[in-house]
Amino acid sequence: MSMSDALYSELEQEAATTRRMLERVPGDQLGWRPHPRSRTLGQLAMHVAGVPGALAELSHLDTFQFENGPPEVDPGNVKEILDAFDTSMARAKEHLGRMDDRKIMETWTGTLGGKPVFAVPRIGLLRAIMLNHTYHHRGQLSVYLRELNVPVPSIYGPSADENPFAMATEAMRA
Repeated sequence: MSMSDALYSELEQEAATTRRMLERVPGDQLGWRPHPRSRTLGQLAMHVAGVPGALAELSHLDTFQFENGPPEVDPGNVKEILDAFDTSMARAKEHLGRMDDRKIMETWTGTLGGKPVFAVPRIGLLRAIMLNHTYHHRGQLSVYLRELNVPVPSIYGPSADENPFAMATEAMRA
């Protein structure tokens, strides 16, 4: 298995959990934010939805200027968020599928004000920024949902609302 296949395999496995989280975003609360400096629920959900595809695309560049980051997107409804996520995952699969082990180990440089701020092998960009960045913001999204009293799905273990281990135990007893 190539390194890009391994990264995509993890991303795809995590996508089911990310999708469950995005599906629970209440459409009537997209403009809600926990603090004036925070993103709105809709903006955060769109960010979570778009990270995999955007970062996979960026990984094909040799250099990226951080000051050219995308603007915040205010979705009109939850379907728009889910469609963005599906498109993002398809883009990630396409871009990672075109990256062999030699390419994934080449240096990728991020700049700010025309000056390099870090240079890492592409696999570092994909691991730390695409995957870990997605998990970080998905965690933020779970807090937003909790604050809105929306049931939070199980992620790596039970949440206060969902316990897959208890459900499996009950199913075995039946």
